[in-house]
Amino acid sequence: MRAPLALILSATLLTPAQAEIRAVVVGVSDYLTLDADLKGPSNDARLMAETLIARGVPPANITVLASDPTGLPAGPSTAQPTHDAILQALAAATTASTDGDTIVFTFSGHGAQAPDLSGDEGGGYDELLLPADATGWKGAIGAVENALVDDDLQAWTQQTLAKGIQVIALIDACHSATGFRAVGGQGVPKVIDEAQLGIPDDVIPVEGTPAPPLSGDFVFLYSSQSDQRSFEYPMPDGTWHGEFTLRLAQTLRAAPAASWEQILTATTEAMAQGPARQMPDGEGPLLTAQVFGTGPTTPRFPLKDGHLAAGLLDGLTEGAELTLYATPADTTPLATATLTKVTARSATLSAAPAKAQWAELTSAPPPKPLTLAAPVLADPADTTDYRAWTAALPPPGETPDLIPILTEGTVALAGPDGTLDPDGKNSTPRIRPEPGETEAEALQRTLEQAAHGLALRATLAGATGRSLTGNPPLTVTTTRRAATSCDQPGPQTPFDPKDPVAPCDQLWLSITNSSGTAQDVSVLYFTADFRVQPIYPTQNLSNRLAPGETTRVGLMIDPTSTAGLEEIWTLAVPATADAPRVDLTRLVPTDTTRATPPDPMTAWLETRLDPEATSRGFNLKPAPLTMLRQIIRLAPMEN
Repeated sequence: MRAPLALILSATLLTPAQAEIRAVVVGVSDYLTLDADLKGPSNDARLMAETLIARGVPPANITVLASDPTGLPAGPSTAQPTHDAILQALAAATTASTDGDTIVFTFSGHGAQAPDLSGDEGGGYDELLLPADATGWKGAIGAVENALVDDDLQAWTQQTLAKGIQVIALIDACHSATGFRAVGGQGVPKVIDEAQLGIPDDVIPVEGTPAPPLSGDFVFLYSSQSDQRSFEYPMPDGTWHGEFTLRLAQTLRAAPAASWEQILTATTEAMAQGPARQMPDGEGPLLTAQVFGTGPTTPRFPLKDGHLAAGLLDGLTEGAELTLYATPADTTPLATATLTKVTARSATLSAAPAKAQWAELTSAPPPKPLTLAAPVLADPADTTDYRAWTAALPPPGETPDLIPILTEGTVALAGPDGTLDPDGKNSTPRIRPEPGETEAEALQRTLEQAAHGLALRATLAGATGRSLTGNPPLTVTTTRRAATSCDQPGPQTPFDPKDPVAPCDQLWLSITNSSGTAQDVSVLYFTADFRVQPIYPTQNLSNRLAPGETTRVGLMIDPTSTAGLEEIWTLAVPATADAPRVDLTRLVPTDTTRATPPDPMTAWLETRLDPEATSRGFNLKPAPLTMLRQIIRLAPMEN
């Protein structure tokens, strides 16, 4: 359950003009007793401190408690992330704040669970955040020593809220360690299970009365759902970050006027596109309110002597195409350029005129060919002969997109975190030969399917840009008809992305052109096993929506689907007079040959999908593309 932290931490945004913001930023990379060191939390703390400063928080109002405090911006106070230091920093922030002020608490490190012995969880488990000096279970105190228990944090929160102080909590840790099989991969989970903490099996949670919920204005964000794990990953230059912290910081920097709900949605989309198979969560009455802070943000990056003061942390990658300008507000470009070298915080351009002082991302580079890791045997006791599979697998790459896992006589294709079946039995796609296929033929077919699906997602996302400040030309409302059977859809109800859907459920999209320009609309579906299915338009029917016009698009979840994360992509391109309609379903391989030549947008995207194609320069890029993504949590069919 998510209730414990909901009773602990509260968050709102700054509303009074003279109110102040204070922050306690925690990053626990090195554990003094537990054998559980992480690589990313200290980097996460540095990144969050920089992001808060960019959003207008005074550096002197920030306390950073990180295992490695090097590289921090000037101004914040520092200390080690121990149990007492964290509680003292929170108490000091409360003491220094008054009615209307805001306190930001960020935590990156390990989480855990322990049996509740106070009864305030109603017979459940306490959720823990583990400081650097956390040890293990101590029977004498009936707790994990030096852990930050939800009871401790609730007491601080209640005291803080009683003064009229608002609290923001951003938690990059998780508490679920069961139901997963991590058998390989580069991601490291940010959770410690009960066995590692030495919690005896005979310790039983105490029945009692749950603590009352907090009252007031709040919103807080979690790195994953309560039944998921959170991961940290290495970036291409070797710098490690929690996936949630990295994407959240990028979104906060790019969206000066967004609400917390918009920030959460954009962060979720970025994570779904990346290596993480985790879905962030958030709650609080002020999810729809604007994010705190008044610091300036801009989608353009400063440029000096051919070098950008931005890099991987800002979503830039080698091969990305940029437009160069003389000033931050110029509308007339000076030139175009390509990024040739990108590190975490800087990048080098192919060429730039002397007057160019600012650069704006135009499009991401074409996706690289699909790369696999070396195969991993899920069960060391498995005596199945996998030689036909291993002989067919391609050589492993350095930064794999997928981890082949040998299990139950076949190959499962896990994400870079190497987690097998994170969403239920068989939720990791299996390669299953069709009648008459050899293992090598089935593998080739499946990898081609995965390569195209992943490349198409990356290409479309890279072509849409990253700005959250503009209004999209489409409004999409989704409803659901939960199936009692595949032949009997239930009543139509509002769709909540947090609720899982099941095979045979129907989803209906009401798509309205809310712009003043006609839009060509396409809808694609990305499945958990990497297939892309064309949904709309069908049979070459018109997909052009006039201003104010609405169309309804329906789809049914495949009856043979298993659990996993899937996506609906609603795509829009402004219509051009006397030009053919843009139909992006053409990007999906089908058995039907289409005689009509593709429109300029489709043709441009096709060149981006071809790894061997040479970029023709983004001055040839056609009208802007809008991509609205809806994440779907697919649950298996109940027997």
